[in-house]
Amino acid sequence: MPAERSQPSELSPQAAQRITDLIRQEALPPSYQANIETYLVPLASRVAAWQQALDRPLILGLNGAQGTGKSTVALFLQSLLNEAHDCPCARFSLDDIYLTRAEREGLAASIHPLLLTRGVPGTHDLLLGQQVIDGLLVDDPSHETPIPAFDKAIDDRVPKHEWPVFKGPARVILIEGWCLGAKPEHDPERLARPLNKLEKYEDQDGLWRQYVNDQLWGPYAWFVDQIDRLIMLKAPSMESVVRWRTLQEHKLAQKLGSAPEEGGKPVRKVMDPNELARFIMHYERITRRCLAEMPARADVVLEIDQDHQIKAQRLHDQLEGDWLR
Repeated sequence: MPAERSQPSELSPQAAQRITDLIRQEALPPSYQANIETYLVPLASRVAAWQQALDRPLILGLNGAQGTGKSTVALFLQSLLNEAHDCPCARFSLDDIYLTRAEREGLAASIHPLLLTRGVPGTHDLLLGQQVIDGLLVDDPSHETPIPAFDKAIDDRVPKHEWPVFKGPARVILIEGWCLGAKPEHDPERLARPLNKLEKYEDQDGLWRQYVNDQLWGPYAWFVDQIDRLIMLKAPSMESVVRWRTLQEHKLAQKLGSAPEEGGKPVRKVMDPNELARFIMHYERITRRCLAEMPARADVVLEIDQDHQIKAQRLHDQLEGDWLR
């Protein structure tokens, strides 16, 4: 067993400065500092302790509906583990391993047109994700693991030579995703009943729903089975998810503007309100199911309030073994 690393009650000046820089970099409101101090600093200490107890790299899952702030929480957890706990943390998102546009066009042609839209189970390259995990586990300080990247504005994967690189082995591998750890629907009758207009009019025979559900039974269950601990960011309601996802799109529009890229690259595009409403319907079924049942089995639940702030934390440390099954 390695020597126990200290669990600081307060951040070092270097770690505190890094957090301040990240708040500024992410354009977060000053109130987010309270989230960090109250919830994320203790959570990082808990994650470091989990890893020490394993005496091997910890694979950590972070689930949260669209717009809950998963990427922001993951970013600060990574920084706190690196800076305050001497615990090298690598992170990637399911969003980073979307199938390419061409691959999803193939699924749309051969299985169902709705599979062109990224996001649902079946539109991720889980083999690529596994390659990333395997690379991060290589016990060689000189080993380099490329971390995939996806550009949502052009709806395609970033060229591999532009991917960031993580050097050496990670003690914590942090994977985040809106459907990470989601369970399949067990009731065929419930699955057959359309939940929204998208399912009613664009998936009348339920083929798309069945394909997505089958992915949760098979490849996604296999991928998630290796996760040691699960953290959930719990939104207050599906309505909040819709509102937050709309704000995300507005921010993307402000960031990108409307001008096309130079040099012959594709025009970057954001969704109008009707497109966004339809887009969110792709995720509604699994999101509602996660909101209803995942809090009872996640190791940590961070409850998000209507104002997008963490309002409470619930711990389920007694859960062990096959809690994700």
